[in-house]
Formats: sequence, structure tokens, C-alpha cells
Amino acid sequence: MKNKRFSLLLVGILIFAGACSKTPPKDPDTHTQASMNRFRVGELKEYQGKILSPSVGPRDNSISGVQKVDIKSYQLKISGLVSKPTTLTYDEVLKLNKIQRLYTIYCTEGWNARILWEGVLLEDLIKLASPNVEANTVIFHAVDGYTTSLSYDVIKNAQLLMAFNANGIELPPEMGYPFIVVAQDKWGYKWARWVNEIELTNDPAYKGYWESRGYSVSGELSK
Repeated sequence: MKNKRFSLLLVGILIFAGACSKTPPKDPDTHTQASMNRFRVGELKEYQGKILSPSVGPRDNSISGVQKVDIKSYQLKISGLVSKPTTLTYDEVLKLNKIQRLYTIYCTEGWNARILWEGVLLEDLIKLASPNVEANTVIFHAVDGYTTSLSYDVIKNAQLLMAFNANGIELPPEMGYPFIVVAQDKWGYKWARWVNEIELTNDPAYKGYWESRGYSVSGELSK
């Protein structure tokens, strides 16, 4: 029993140590057989001379397993410090101006994935609900109960996306269908998946699922 407890403690230490890493892994420069096996039908493998990674990571690291969202009943709420609380269907979100960007997601476990994302500006979504002037933080809620947050200024200044496509295909469930926050320059735990609510608040110290367990609130790659 003692050995089992020690093993579990060691695993926890190693995972937490990964979260504190200051050196993100390098972007891929070639495809391996393992990565090739993870590509979905129709998924792009290269874009403008850049090697792309599969849109599904090497393993599931969600808090409650891969979520299966019924898109027919799905709703995206924009709530909190807003003048006009708003609820949107999947199709209504897709009617907004679409943008493509090539960004890499860096997982604290030591792997990364360079992916061509397509989505809408988070700022465009938030504006629909008329945010209050005191709102300075945005909390993302997910179908599985996961939460994390980002500075509202970061969302606006970095023009962060909420993506629905990856590498030219519909976002796979493993990567967060219907929506994932594309938080470039942040560790992967800031890339909220299966998002179903965007909440505006004036609490910059808000701690989400991993932040309340010791991870950096800012989630910057250098910290």
C-alpha cells in the first residue's frame, strides 16, 4: 500500500513539475508514424510550408473524459458583467466573421501541436452581450465543469479566437467540439475545450480548475 501511495505521489509531482516548465517543446519539423496514425480523414498535414500536427493529442488529459456534445441542444451563454446576457446556437456563432490562424498549443505534459485553427474572435462574441466597463476578466466554462480564465485585455489585444475547425476539418470531440479557446502564448490548460459559457467578471485573481491546484493564473509559457 505504501509503495502504491508513493507511486501516485511521484506521478503527481512529475505532472506538476511539467506545469512549471519554462521551456516549451519545439514545433514539429517532421511527421512520425505515431502522429500520422492520429490524423483524421481530410485533415491537412501541411500549411504554407509548415508541418502540422494532428488535431488530436497523444492522449486524453481532460478532467472527465472526452465530452460528446449534442449540437442540436447546445447553447453558448455570454453572462456575468454584461448589459445584454446572450445565448447563441452553434450555427449562430458560425455566422460571425471567420478567421484562420496557425498556432501551437503547448501542453504542460511536455507535448505540443502546431494546428491551423479556424474560428471567430472572442471579442466579437463578447461584444454581442455589451460588456460592462468594470469587466476585466473572462471565465470560460466547459460542458464537463472545467473552468479557466483570461484577462479581457489579453483577449482584445491578442485577438484571441474561439475555434470550431482544426486543420481544415470540424473540431474533433477530443479537441473540444464544438468550441476551443485558442489562447496562443499560454499553456494548454488555458485553452478551454467544450466551452458552453463565457462569463465576464471583475476578479483578475479568479482560479479555475488547474489554477486552484497550484498552476499559474496567467498561464504564460514563460512561467
